[in-house]
Amino acid sequence: MIVITGGSGFIGSALVWRLNQKSVTDILVVDHCAESENWKNLVPLRFSDYLDRQEFITRLERGDFGKSIEAILHMGACSSTTEKNADFLLENNYRYTLRIALWRESHPSCRLIYASSAATYGDGSRGYADNETELRTLRPLNMYGYSKQLFDCYAERKGWFKQIIGLKYFNVFGPNEYHKGDMRSVINKAYPDVRDKGIMRLFKSYRKEYADGEQKRDFIYIKDALEMTLFFLEKPAVNGIFNIGTGTARTWNDIARALFAAAGKKTAIEYIPMPENIRDKYQYFTQADLTKLRNAGCRHQCMPLDNAVADYVKNYLGKETTLE
Repeated sequence: MIVITGGSGFIGSALVWRLNQKSVTDILVVDHCAESENWKNLVPLRFSDYLDRQEFITRLERGDFGKSIEAILHMGACSSTTEKNADFLLENNYRYTLRIALWRESHPSCRLIYASSAATYGDGSRGYADNETELRTLRPLNMYGYSKQLFDCYAERKGWFKQIIGLKYFNVFGPNEYHKGDMRSVINKAYPDVRDKGIMRLFKSYRKEYADGEQKRDFIYIKDALEMTLFFLEKPAVNGIFNIGTGTARTWNDIARALFAAAGKKTAIEYIPMPENIRDKYQYFTQADLTKLRNAGCRHQCMPLDNAVADYVKNYLGKETTLE
């Protein structure tokens, strides 16, 4: 059995979809849907059971699953970069992950792959190399990033990266993110205005070295992120912390042009003020260093940005459908 925590969320449900394509259905989905609409991601998917996150961790630590769990893909977390409740983030993003990892110590045959984040890199001044020995030198810009870094550093101190995988996801976008509210990609949020009004709004730049809309991020399509993630499920001898990105930074203006093209509209961008509460926490540049990933044997080539945005718009956003 494969356990996917956060299994009704964005990356988690997409992993269920991709495993289904590989004829894998013995999957335990773990999540906490509450009043979220993320349950809709699960409707077309095939899996063996669903457990609330609290019931799962209780049963896991009690030993209810015996040796039936082959792998845990731990994607569950609070992914809000603007969440201010530090205790909430530490409980969901650090302590819960720690409890799973401590259980795995006595179950070494279980493959553990967990989601870290590129938010741990902060402003990027210390680079984007996924080097375990330099984790403690990173300075996240928000509490979300710190909650992820805290477990990364704990795992490094315990020597766990010789047996487990941590994945630093960069800016992932694509189908099944619809429920994420403000944490949806700009592509998802802007599509209705592009389609109906022919305009897209982007934040102004507050650093002189970046013109408006020329801030850069490493945008990776969910389908590419899935292939990179499942590479590690199929390579149990490869362990450590790894970046999941394209390795190429693109501007927000590039995203806008790709979105207008996919929607069949003329590009029209309006630059709006960035909220003051995020101006000093904003990442102006991110770019995954993929050297370590390539050296590990992952040769997956990511879809070009224009093609990825077109696939998202024409096959999912335009049809208001999930992965199925």
